[in-house]
Amino acid sequence: MKTSVMLIPGIGNSGPTHWQTIWEAKYPNAFRVQQTDWDHPDCDQWVAQLDDAVRCADHPPVLVAHSLGCLVACKWASLSSWPIKAVLLVAVPDPARRSFPREASGFSSPTVDIGQRRVVMVSSTDDPFSTTLYSQQCALAWKAEHISLGAKGHINADSGLGEWRKGWDIVQRLLSESDEPQ
Repeated sequence: MKTSVMLIPGIGNSGPTHWQTIWEAKYPNAFRVQQTDWDHPDCDQWVAQLDDAVRCADHPPVLVAHSLGCLVACKWASLSSWPIKAVLLVAVPDPARRSFPREASGFSSPTVDIGQRRVVMVSSTDDPFSTTLYSQQCALAWKAEHISLGAKGHINADSGLGEWRKGWDIVQRLLSESDEPQ
């Protein structure tokens, strides 16, 4: 049985040309964590949905979160001791920015310990929902490997990444890494 790749989209879900949707269609071990209301996210409800998905997994999964989904993954990781293989956080938004969606309820800056988990964070230097400094602070707080893509906006469908093969390469690296402590 293959380790699953759990895709955790942000507000509005990921549309048909978003790399998460492309991955879900292309890779049999990738699937989306479903939410009951994509347009009016409630942090506690979204965390509960993620918790249910992780608990149902046959093996510790790799979590791949985008935007608001990153805040969900981090809050879940700070509360749960349930095993996961790794977390890939892409375009972590800053809830204190004026551009943060008003519809999002209960989300806060997750610069707290997210446990002894392997974390890779990918950011952009011109993300309208974050800043370079905020991304660096989050990466430091989470002891994450931090990869900056340069000016790629919110690292979504509008960024022109298509399938975002380099992102899937990161997932493959996380899947292949040993579970043994280094």
